[in-house]
Amino acid sequence: MRYIFAAGSFAMVLAFAGTSYAAPNYTNDFEVDDSANWTVNKGPATTDEAHNFFFDYSTAGIPLAPNSTAGGTHGIKLQANQSSGIFGGMSVSPTGLNFTDPITKVTFDWWANFNGPAPAGGSGSTQVSTFGVGTSGITPQWPGGVQDSTWFAATVDGNSASDWRAYSPAAAGVTSYTALSGVYAAGTDTNPDARNSSHLYYSGFGGVSAPAAQLALYPQQTGVTLVGSAAYEWHQVVILKTASSVTWTVDGTLIATIPEADDTVSTGNNIFFGHSDTNTTSSTDVNDVNLLFTLIDNVRVVPEPSSLVLCLVIAFGACVAGRRR
Repeated sequence: MRYIFAAGSFAMVLAFAGTSYAAPNYTNDFEVDDSANWTVNKGPATTDEAHNFFFDYSTAGIPLAPNSTAGGTHGIKLQANQSSGIFGGMSVSPTGLNFTDPITKVTFDWWANFNGPAPAGGSGSTQVSTFGVGTSGITPQWPGGVQDSTWFAATVDGNSASDWRAYSPAAAGVTSYTALSGVYAAGTDTNPDARNSSHLYYSGFGGVSAPAAQLALYPQQTGVTLVGSAAYEWHQVVILKTASSVTWTVDGTLIATIPEADDTVSTGNNIFFGHSDTNTTSSTDVNDVNLLFTLIDNVRVVPEPSSLVLCLVIAFGACVAGRRR
């Protein structure tokens, strides 16, 4: 009888974990204009950023995102430092989002676009896509600003000394973690730098051309991106926050792991997406407004069920073992 009860209880544990905790806290495919439900946080150049929460990216010659259904070509378009020549950036967060689950997975589709020709890029093409967790949702998150979250970034064209970056309040000042920090899955190499697109670890990315539809619209978009860089292709991103760390994975490749203890001044439980420049000069390309941006689609914030199930199973096993004594 004890074993029948145990089996039944175990099934209930799995059912509870699989249903109650698999429901997303937040989901958005941006196929309805959701602008009113987002908070825009601007960096130092408050009039020199751009955001569009209902951007039809097919108008820029970009193909359907991997987690979209046919015809669903809307997403968030983000831009910064378009003309002011001020080093800065911006971020956006769902207004009032507050996830408190101990294990939370944030997933989304990400596209980085830059003004060509590739691989060197046109004027001012080296900018960064940014995204993170643990923010208050009301403080701009960008390199050089006040950090209130654990976050990650990648250059759109792969032409920086550090193309894959990780940030937190515990990182040195307002800069990203260094190659020697140990947070990057590429290791602690400095030649080439573990953050640089030229590092062998990132060789699964890049080496692609702009979409044919974009090239048809903008003939300057010729060439092939640097191997190890992010642009001109959709990426499926996972940011997993647990009690011990925050990890960043792109297309199944682990990029960085930041200890949760480094998030020393987290002020909230929100998420953000953003875009930033890497220097003080603005692009002079006549087409930069159409070609230099970060694109986000199909955002989901979900309590991570597999880890929860494992914890429940361990706890259940300990309980059953205790009853046998």
